[in-house]
Amino acid sequence: MTKSARRCGYCAIAGRPNVGKSTLLNRLIGQKLAITSPKPQTTRHSIIGVKSRVDGQIVYVDTPGMHQRSNHAMNRYLNQTARSTLSDVHIILFVVEALNWTAEDESVLMSIAATKRPTILVVNKIDRVKLKHRLLPFLSETAARMEFAEVFPVSAKSGDNTESLENAVLNLLPPGENYFPEDQLTDRSERFFASELIREQLTRRYGKEIPYALTVEIDKFEEDGDLYRIHALIWVEREGQKSIIIGNKGAALKETARLARIAMEKLYGKKVYLEIWIKTKKSWSSDEKALINLGYSD
Repeated sequence: MTKSARRCGYCAIAGRPNVGKSTLLNRLIGQKLAITSPKPQTTRHSIIGVKSRVDGQIVYVDTPGMHQRSNHAMNRYLNQTARSTLSDVHIILFVVEALNWTAEDESVLMSIAATKRPTILVVNKIDRVKLKHRLLPFLSETAARMEFAEVFPVSAKSGDNTESLENAVLNLLPPGENYFPEDQLTDRSERFFASELIREQLTRRYGKEIPYALTVEIDKFEEDGDLYRIHALIWVEREGQKSIIIGNKGAALKETARLARIAMEKLYGKKVYLEIWIKTKKSWSSDEKALINLGYSD
């Protein structure tokens, strides 16, 4: 293949919370990079996923869900992280949920339109649509809201139509050589993924405010031959939350650690020794300085 035939560039995956952006990233990459859960705002950081092909390279950027709540330091951080990404990419995938257009979708669309970047409308979760005759009118109405480069109904969960979506993404990227080595999947460290995989288990396990009142910090990450020794700190905002996560005689925390360790071993291809402690830092998610100290500085 000639140099001019190859394409390479950055593609942001954007949308409101809980439309399946991270699931879509994992599907397009063919490997789990971004943590997922049914709860909104699971994604807190922009994560790069590199897809190398014989005809080019797509650098996907998964972003936190953009939302209209801005009275909280964490919420402002999430919105700022997502919006700053949009102006730094070549194209955007605007992900919405099939048959569910909201005011937050409209707000995200305004942010995307302001960038003037080529944008593909991705209508996700079509596998959940039981009344299929309603899908075509929704596609037509949503596509009319902006001049999109393409419109793709997909299921990130099952993979329906995602291969065609990827081909369309590559065709919109500029000619060029790879930005990253062919065997590189992301720019994030193994240490970063350790914290995310622990937080994923906590987010899936607990309801109400618990997932939003905690964060995970890796205190130690050491390689010992074929073993990773990882010490992690879970920060919560109140002592009562600490007790809930620990559970009766520590059973809940042990199960969280077990599942996180299994996920790490699958990702790293190595055995993992994992220890987790829990500490309280009052109102950390409302404190911009505390957010920076805990790694929220994308």
